[in-house]
Order: sequence, then structure tokens, then C-alpha cells
Amino acid sequence: MRRLLLLRHAKSSWDDPGIADHERPLNPRGRRATEVIAGHLRDRGLVPELVLCSSAVRTRETLEGIAGALGDRATVEIEDGLYSAGEDELLHRLRRIEERVGSAMVIGHNPGVGRLALDLAGSGELIDQMQAKFPTAALATLDLEGTWSDLAPGGAELVDFVTPKGLGGR
Repeated sequence: MRRLLLLRHAKSSWDDPGIADHERPLNPRGRRATEVIAGHLRDRGLVPELVLCSSAVRTRETLEGIAGALGDRATVEIEDGLYSAGEDELLHRLRRIEERVGSAMVIGHNPGVGRLALDLAGSGELIDQMQAKFPTAALATLDLEGTWSDLAPGGAELVDFVTPKGLGGR
């Protein structure tokens, strides 16, 4: 069994309209949301072996916010290609994960992350909730049988879907 965690970056700042989209940082609400998600990761013992993170500032700051929950076991790869990746590109990237890796996390952007989660989830009680909205700092946890290279739409079970608000955060 393999585990995949799909995390949308936390809420970013729009205070400076002149800043490039790739360079937008988290706003205070986004920083608080990363603390809530970090607590959830710690409480559930969700520690991926591999973290694939978009190179955008807001995704890297989301990673920094949850880093304490990940410990020093996770290998982190910051990838430019994840910045504008849609669900097909994300799926292609996941299929290239080394088979020895048992669990992975992607920290990325919508619509790609949310659509990928919906595409992969063949079963799970929380699919309707996830389909209704995949807000900033939402985390989908999927379990999958087989290899990373065999990962396909409908090939995973959605075992959890949480949002900072649903966990008691704002």
C-alpha cells in the first residue's frame, strides 16, 4: 500500500498587485493555516518519505510551515514544473517516483491538485466534500495499491480530506 498526500498551498497575499504570481507570499491567515495542517500531520503521524513542492513562494512557505511535522526523514524536491502543472502533468510526475518510496506529498496549486485528487479517488466517503471545494491548505490523503508507475484515475481510495477550517482553524 502506498500513501499520497495532496496539499494545496495556504492562502496567499494579494497586498502588492505589482508582484508576479510566482512570487506571492502567504498572508497571515495562510501562515496560521499551515500551523493547523502541521498539527493534523503530527496527530495522524503522516510523514511522507518524499515531498514534491512547487517552486512558487507560497508553496515553499507552506512547506516551511509544516516542516516541523515532517521531521528530518522526508526528502524534499522543489520543482519548477509543479508551478503551472495541471492534473495530467502531476500524474505524470507521480508515476516517476521511485518504487522504493512508500509515501509522497505534493504541495501545489489549484486547479491541478484538486482535480488530481478527484481523478485518483475511486472510492472514499469524503469525495463529495472534496468535490464541493478544495480550498487553500486543504489536504487529501489517498491510499493506493500497486506501483507509482501504475497510478491511474480511480486507482486510489480517499481516506481523509481536511481543511484548516474543518480542523478548527480559521
